Amino acid sequence: MNLRAKAASENLLDELQDTLAHGPVARRVETLRRVTDLFVNGAVDYSDEQVALFDDVFECLVRHIEAKAKALLARRLAPVAKAPPRVIRHLAFDDLIDVAAPVLTQSTQLDDHVLIENVRSKSQGHMLAISKRQVLSGAVTEVLVELGNTEVVHSTVNNPGAEFSEQGYSTLASRVGTDDTLSALVGMASSIPRHHYLKLLAKASVSVRSRLEAAHPQEASEVATAVREASRRARSARDAMNKETVIAHGLVRALHADGRLDEQLVGSFAEEGKFDETNAAMACMANVTVSVAESMMIESRAEGVLILAKVAGLSWATVHAIINLRDELAGMKSADIDACRITYEQLRPTTAQQVLRFHRMQQETAQTSGPARNDG
Repeated sequence: MNLRAKAASENLLDELQDTLAHGPVARRVETLRRVTDLFVNGAVDYSDEQVALFDDVFECLVRHIEAKAKALLARRLAPVAKAPPRVIRHLAFDDLIDVAAPVLTQSTQLDDHVLIENVRSKSQGHMLAISKRQVLSGAVTEVLVELGNTEVVHSTVNNPGAEFSEQGYSTLASRVGTDDTLSALVGMASSIPRHHYLKLLAKASVSVRSRLEAAHPQEASEVATAVREASRRARSARDAMNKETVIAHGLVRALHADGRLDEQLVGSFAEEGKFDETNAAMACMANVTVSVAESMMIESRAEGVLILAKVAGLSWATVHAIINLRDELAGMKSADIDACRITYEQLRPTTAQQVLRFHRMQQETAQTSGPARNDG
C-alpha cells in the first residue's frame, strides 16, 4: 500500500467510530462507499494483515446499514479474489437473497464447508445461487440435489462446472421418476457413469410408460412395446457410453481374448467398485453381449446377477462382491443376502443356461425389428 492510500485508510478508520456512533444513515452509506472504493482499488496489493483490517471495518459497517447498501457491497466484493473473508461469509448468510446471491455465486472465498453449511441452513434461493457457481464439487452437489427444489436441481445438473459423486447420482436417480425433464438433463451429461445412466433410463421408462398408458388405455400394449424398444436402443447406443465405459469394455475384451480374464480379476473389479469392468467381464465369461449383461445386472432383484454368475462358473464369494457392488452403486439393498446365497447354491448350471438363452432370444427378437448393431 502506498503512503497516500495508507493515509486515506487511517483517516477512514478514524472517521468510522464517530460515524457509527453519531452519523445518520446517509453518512454511514457514504463511509461504506469510500471504504469499498479504497479496498477494491488496491485489493491486489494488500497484505493479509491489511485485508484483515478492512474485514474489521466492513463488519462494523454492514451491521449498521440498510439492505440496499449491503446488496451493493455484495455485488462489488463478490468478484474480488482477495475480498475480506469474514464479511463475505456475513453477506452469504444474509436472509435477503439480493444480498447473499452475488457472493454465493461468485466469491472464491467460500469453501465447500461454508457452502454446504449455507445449503443446509438457508433458503432455496440461496441454493439456487450456489448452483450457478463456476465450479461445484461433488460434495456440494450432493446436498444441492438432496435438499434443493426442482429449479435448484435442474440448475445444478445444467451447470457444466458441476461434479457429481456416486451419492449425488444415486440421489438424482431417485428423483427422476416424476421429473422427465431432469431425466433428460442427466441422461445428456457426458460424464455420467454407465450404471447410473442405465438406472435413470429404467426409471424414466417406467414414468413415461405409466403416463402414456393412462392417457391411452386402449393402446396400453402398443405403448409398452414402444417404450421397451426405445429403452433398448438408448441403453445399447454407443453414444450413450462415455469414453471411460468404452475403454473399460475394450480392456476386458482384450483380457478375455488373451486368456487372462479369470474369477480373481472379476472379484477385484467388483471390490474396487468398477461397474463397467465387472459388467463387461460377466458378459465375456457368460458369453452374452454387454447389453444383455447390463439389463440383468440392473434388475431390481439380484436374480440376474445370480444367473450370469452361475453360467460364468463363479464362486459365491465373488458373487457376493458383485451384489454388494451393484447395491452400493444403486443405493439399494437386494433381498436377504443369505437367501441369495442359498438360491445360488441350489441353482443348477443347466437352469441358468436356459434362463440366459431366454434373455438372448429377447434381445435377438428386438434386434430383428430395429437397426443392426454390434456392442461387443
